[in-house]
Formats: sequence, C-alpha cells, structure tokens
Amino acid sequence: MPSSLFPVLLALHIALAVSLFLPSVLLPFTLRTSPAGREPGTAVRTLLWLQANGTLIIGVGLALTGIGLVMALGAAVLRQPWLLTALGVYALNLTVAFFIQRPNLRRLFLRSADRADDATWRRRARRQRYVSYAMAGAIGLIGFLMSTKPTLW
Repeated sequence: MPSSLFPVLLALHIALAVSLFLPSVLLPFTLRTSPAGREPGTAVRTLLWLQANGTLIIGVGLALTGIGLVMALGAAVLRQPWLLTALGVYALNLTVAFFIQRPNLRRLFLRSADRADDATWRRRARRQRYVSYAMAGAIGLIGFLMSTKPTLW
C-alpha cells in the first residue's frame, strides 16, 4: 500500500471505530430532552437506524480497515501491549454496548410514549446515561493508549 494512503486508512478506521459506539453512547442523553409521547427528531431517528441497521456494515468496514492497518504496519504490531490492552477494552466496550446498552435503550424508547411509571422510567434512563459515561471513558482510554503507546509490560 502506498504510504500516502496510510493516513486516510487510519482516519477511516478511527471514524468507523467511534461510529460503532456512537448510538449507544449518545441515545441515553436524548431520552432526557425528549418529551413523552412525541415523535423523536431526525438526529435521534438517525442514531436509532444506525444502531439497528448500521452495525454490521460498520463492523465489516472496521475489520477491513484494521486488516489494512496491520498489513501496512506489519504483524509485529499485534504483539504490542498497548494495542492488546486497547483491543481488550474495545471488546469489553462492545460487549456492554450490544448486551446491556442496546436492549435497555430499546425498552426505554418503546416505553417512552406511555411512561406509565414516570419515576421508574427516569431512574432507568439515568442509569443508561451512567453506562454511557463509562463507555465514553473507555473510548477515551482507548484513544489514550492508541495515541501515546505506553510501555505497559
């Protein structure tokens, strides 16, 4: 691969990696501002569509750009402790996004129209925002590891 394409491939890989988490991190904050019984706005509908339909496409693109980066840098990069740690944090974050955040958000959005027990609904929405804070912190940790490449062991 020409070295002039490396920055483009890296930027695309980062954009795809972040966009895979974007709906799970941002949607809980839209619950706070959406009035009960009102149709969600364009941005919220886009995030919901991206979460429901875009994850496979984004995941495939992320895998392909990751393979391209490994091919450009060499397989030795896969033995770097900072990369292994970042990939572990990313895998943990993906697990939280797909098995905790997505199902709970779906339930909250389905119940947002009636909000029979408003206090319980608000408490659950707040809990999802806390999960989003933790996920955003994990994304920051990944960015720190990728940019500083610290010696871990």
